[in-house]
Amino acid sequence: MSPAPPTETRLPRRSFGVIFCVSIATALGNTGMQSVLPAIGRQIGFPDFLVAAIFSLSALLWAFSSPYWAARSDRSGRKPMMILGLGGFMVSMICCGFVVAVGVRHMAAPILIFVLFLLSRALFGLFGSASNPATQAYVAERTDREERTGAMAGLAGAFGLGTIIGPAVAPVFVLPVVGLAGPMFAFAVIAAVMIYVVLRYLPEGPVTAPRREPEAELEPGERRKGLIRDPRLTPFLIYGFLIASAQTAQGQTLGFLIIDKLHLPPMQAQGYTAVAMMAGAIAGLLAQWGLIRMFRMAPRDLLRWGVALAALANLIVAFAPNYSGVVLGYALSSLGYGFCRPGFTAGASLAVGQSEQARAAGAIAAVNGVNVVVAPLFVLLYGAWRPAPFLLNTLILTALLAYALFNGVLSRAGAEPTTEEEAARSSLERNQEGVSV
Repeated sequence: MSPAPPTETRLPRRSFGVIFCVSIATALGNTGMQSVLPAIGRQIGFPDFLVAAIFSLSALLWAFSSPYWAARSDRSGRKPMMILGLGGFMVSMICCGFVVAVGVRHMAAPILIFVLFLLSRALFGLFGSASNPATQAYVAERTDREERTGAMAGLAGAFGLGTIIGPAVAPVFVLPVVGLAGPMFAFAVIAAVMIYVVLRYLPEGPVTAPRREPEAELEPGERRKGLIRDPRLTPFLIYGFLIASAQTAQGQTLGFLIIDKLHLPPMQAQGYTAVAMMAGAIAGLLAQWGLIRMFRMAPRDLLRWGVALAALANLIVAFAPNYSGVVLGYALSSLGYGFCRPGFTAGASLAVGQSEQARAAGAIAAVNGVNVVVAPLFVLLYGAWRPAPFLLNTLILTALLAYALFNGVLSRAGAEPTTEEEAARSSLERNQEGVSV
């Protein structure tokens, strides 16, 4: 039997189910750890901004390594990169668990614990980043253009489901023997199970050279731009970086805000933080699994509605008088981000040809990772004036709404081109005309 053409759907339900579970495993581990970090930091004695900075080195490594692993998946296959990513995630969680266990018992100086924690988390940024672009490319190259927005929304929904499960189960694993390190050991076990599931149940055919689309001829001595500077993708990368920065900053400050609003010790406030994060995750799932499909929203619609909702919600959080107001604002902002993420992910995928899916996924994964570097700055702002990070988010998101409305690429995201042939021809015409964004 000859292989299916590139535009034909080749994504069985079981395969998507495995990909879905890979995304859940990574998301629940990361958000579960994020939900306990404020309690860990204050119990060990870290300044609040250092708690946020634990993710910084990992984020930088993620940004630089994601495009490499994406390109590697073109040669070695998507499945091996997923396994490598899950393995990096598992080892990182084990190392973080041991560091936290030592830190909460005050067996070493806080600054040494911080450095070891930073390096342990960096393993995830270096190797765990291999799975994200591989899963996105696996789905993109096995769905046609009409199905891709829904498929990407479903994949984003897996992340949303993981953000519900992670904070919900993290307190369960805070056990007497291991304490706050327990969730990290539990997430490592989940990653090990997922490695087996991918090895056993995810099919992948032989790796073939990617099909090339028509390319514009270059002048002598001229070099072709990489995808990150490609005018088809640059607006999506700018949009994605700022959205991810706003969402990460809000998530990083949430735990501290709840502790301070309730005037409770960190361990007692942990359950309230988990409830707020679950409310946000449920709202995100409502967007990705319900509203997007119900209203058949195109990427350009998602880009606009998402930032508008998130901007309003950050304003609510900034001046929330109590815990309930914080939860309401966080849930509404998560609903907005739930629109934004599949909007720019699917929009970027639809903007490039079939042979460029892995590299586009790597570029999107890179901007999703590097945004964490700015989170400590938002936490410092929070320390100076509690509403400050949320008001800054409101300004950023309002500017992004204008960008989504008036930028030519974003304003027609997902609407054109409508076929792979048109995508290739449109790209060729843009290069020939020297159009830039």
